[in-house]
Amino acid sequence: MSETQRLDPRTANPPPRRPKLSSRHSGRNWFLRTVGLIVLLFVLMLIAVPLYAWSRIDKIDAMPTGDRPAATPGTTYLMVGSDAREDLTRAERAKLHTGGNAGPPRTDSIMLMHVPKSGPTVLISIPRDSAVNIPGVSGRQKINAAFGKSPALLIQTIENVTGLRIDHYVEVGFGGFASVIDSIGGIKMCLPKAMDDKLAHINLPAGCQQLDGPNALGYVRSRHADGKNDFGRVERQRQMVGAIAKKASSPATFLNPVRYYNVATKGVDALTVDKDMSLLDFVRFANGMRAISGSGGITLTVPTSNDNYQLGHGRGVAVKWDTEKAKALFDAIKQDKTSGLKSS
Repeated sequence: MSETQRLDPRTANPPPRRPKLSSRHSGRNWFLRTVGLIVLLFVLMLIAVPLYAWSRIDKIDAMPTGDRPAATPGTTYLMVGSDAREDLTRAERAKLHTGGNAGPPRTDSIMLMHVPKSGPTVLISIPRDSAVNIPGVSGRQKINAAFGKSPALLIQTIENVTGLRIDHYVEVGFGGFASVIDSIGGIKMCLPKAMDDKLAHINLPAGCQQLDGPNALGYVRSRHADGKNDFGRVERQRQMVGAIAKKASSPATFLNPVRYYNVATKGVDALTVDKDMSLLDFVRFANGMRAISGSGGITLTVPTSNDNYQLGHGRGVAVKWDTEKAKALFDAIKQDKTSGLKSS
């Protein structure tokens, strides 16, 4: 061997060979990459679907103008269930037993949800037959009449009678409610006794059962099946709201891409919010709904003193609030002191 060959560093010190990966190591790396891709796609789905759904929600100018109550430390949402039928097809109207298009829209449910800075979230039912003074209308009227004119007038009416500022407005139509129920596979309700109400188009046996969209809609609209009139209805509405929020936010929904997509998108076409609401505000609303479904939430009805209050002049019978107790309730809300409230 020549001197040149002996001194050639490429032959004197050859580079170490890179060890070949075993099939076991290659398989593990492939598995980790696949899992990482699935997680990434899952996270993107969790973000993209709500953004898409949010883009489809109708936004309206719902807030009144002029003098309004001062803002509270927390956030108060007005939730309204509307019987507007304009967006329903003929087949959907038949399925949901909504009837025709005649007359202005009415509401079967009016609720206030207050999400405080700290403390439990509160959901308050307002009977739709509550006797109130509606701005620009002479004499006491049922609060539902304000909604028939405009959401802004309903908000102004509620602010006047409660002294509580409404920060955001959320309206759900018939079709949206039923679609959400069906998208989560129905909702389980336990009935203490059978409910047969031809006006609400339900005939439900006593006991625990799975309700589909149309039956769930009838369940929360019925006024005559349990003998409690509007008070029984608002109790069932709060019960249903909590059950929907709990099931819609469960791992079974988030881990099922098809159900997650359906829950996020099925009901938005019948959902309306105020134009000042941001996506973050809507997320806070959803979190408040989730809180109501847990043990920490508080649900109640505005205190009343007379459910046979005569409005006079042919305006029928209404529900009169207990002025003192109602004022104490809304004063506590205005000060964010929800911890002292109790469900009823």
